[in-house]
Amino acid sequence: MTTLTETRPNPLTAGQLPNVASWATLAGAALVGALIDSTALDGFDPGTTVFLGAVIYLPAIYLLSRSVEGRRRATDRLATNLVAGAFLLALLPLVSVLWASLSGGLPRFDATFFTWSMRNVIGDGGGALHAIYGTLFVTGIATLISVPIGLMTAVYLVEYGRGALARGITFFVDVMTGIPSIVAGLFAYALMAIVFGPGTINGFSGSLALSVLMIPIVVRATEELLRIVPNELREASYALGVPKWRTIVSVVLPTSLSGIVSGVILAIARIIGETAPLMIAAG
Repeated sequence: MTTLTETRPNPLTAGQLPNVASWATLAGAALVGALIDSTALDGFDPGTTVFLGAVIYLPAIYLLSRSVEGRRRATDRLATNLVAGAFLLALLPLVSVLWASLSGGLPRFDATFFTWSMRNVIGDGGGALHAIYGTLFVTGIATLISVPIGLMTAVYLVEYGRGALARGITFFVDVMTGIPSIVAGLFAYALMAIVFGPGTINGFSGSLALSVLMIPIVVRATEELLRIVPNELREASYALGVPKWRTIVSVVLPTSLSGIVSGVILAIARIIGETAPLMIAAG
């Protein structure tokens, strides 16, 4: 004889709103908000409509979800909507700035903008050629200075560095990582004033300031990548009688080359938008 027992529904899965319910509630709240805005508040304003729609939607979806899904899921749905609303609210300034930039600047992005300079231009006309050239020149010189120094420093710290000298280099790299960019500009300006005399301002000074910011990033990125190269590769090279310097050049560096290139690109992205050191060092 089989006894049939009544199974009680799980309160967590007793009911579930269809996906269309949330969108329908949102559309209804937006419609009601638009009606209130256009009739009771003398005119239609998109910002007011969105605010009224959100105020109506949140309690409406909570009550609807609670009646169907229960208090726990209704609270979860309310929290999800609040988080999504906060995200959209934080996104509004970015979208506003992006829209203003594109709507006002997109018509100016033509061939003239990229092929003309603003030098000695008064009134209409001119372009960004000088800015593009200056950015590429200063960043390129800074990269030529920083990459060899950073790469060789990282190789020394990983492959040869022991004792007080290695600890001192690591300490100074950590300090350079956290210095403000304006301090790098002051350093480059003071160095050029000492070497070439007061008032020396040129593009190389700006590149020197940017290299101060770029070197520690290259060192840290390269150092971490060299440390994850398997020691078995080094030992296999040593077993074949290859000297250490040749092992580094032929085995260690090629193995981590892609990561080193990525680190250099990140370092370039870090300095290419700097303004304060260039205003001080390059004028």
